Amino acid sequence: MHMAVAGIANAVWDLWARKENKPLWKLLVDMEPDQLVSTIDFRYITDALTKEEALDILKSMQTGKAKREQELAASGFPAYTTSCAWLGYSDEKIERLCKEAMAEGFTRFKMKVGSDLEDDKRRAKILRQTMGPDNLLMVDANQKWEVPEAIDWMKQLAQYKITWIEEPTSPDDVLGHAAISKALQPLGIGVATGEQCQNRVMFKQFLASGAMQFCQIDSCRLGGVSENLAVILMAKKFGVPVCPHGGGVGLCEYIQHLSVFDYISVSGSLDNRMTEYTAHLHEHFVSPAEMKNGCYVLPQTPGYSIEMKSSSLASYVWPTGQVWQKLIQDGVYKLN
Repeated sequence: MHMAVAGIANAVWDLWARKENKPLWKLLVDMEPDQLVSTIDFRYITDALTKEEALDILKSMQTGKAKREQELAASGFPAYTTSCAWLGYSDEKIERLCKEAMAEGFTRFKMKVGSDLEDDKRRAKILRQTMGPDNLLMVDANQKWEVPEAIDWMKQLAQYKITWIEEPTSPDDVLGHAAISKALQPLGIGVATGEQCQNRVMFKQFLASGAMQFCQIDSCRLGGVSENLAVILMAKKFGVPVCPHGGGVGLCEYIQHLSVFDYISVSGSLDNRMTEYTAHLHEHFVSPAEMKNGCYVLPQTPGYSIEMKSSSLASYVWPTGQVWQKLIQDGVYKLN
């Protein structure tokens, strides 16, 4: 239900931005603080962030907004790639994809972990040797471990200079994430989570308890732009960098707007801030996310960058689209 609400709310914001003939990030950046705050529901989070505190944050960041916008227009917003080190990739493919990404300007990389410790060590070694000592390496367990297991596993991987461990355990376990964060802090490894965090109240608990060091909002998991704004502002208060979750179908197109808004209007800093990028499925969108030198290029098309091509919609609509029709003809799916 919450994700369905997000679909409707995001569509409303998209239409609003189109009406103003602005990309969504620009619509948000140009809003006066009072107007922006009026779009946010503060129920159940006022013990962490009040409306007045949100206003103070936005007003305090008015100075320098134009300069920060110019900086992003010139250089883009930093991204990291998840496309180099999926589980199951051969060692040769990992090395090749890492080198190709570096040639495209990427300096931040993420590797999937959690199935086999020795395999993870070998793959992390390949990545670290290929990318060098100064580029960033993050790892993602996709909720694989129990809390003690996560701590022990990451202690074994710490030698590869890991920036964060993403979703080490159940995404609902605030106390578990807090315990992992505390145990890994001496190793310089942060905990990143949020892509499966379903509402601002959960984020409040993660942020206030110190259970996350990197806040991974999701454009479609939360209830649209307004709820993401609430979390971005809470993250600012607690000093936690926002690093949105990408991948999937259209998430990169969405999240670039939120990251740009965060930098220009809320955080004012790029320290420890990066936005996920995966190099697939962008061909289905009218205004796909663009990359240059490992950074998101500021979107200029009015709206939320999420309009799909009519040809893609026709091909994939259930059950008449040609993609589904072929699967049905091949016996993969049955209509009954």
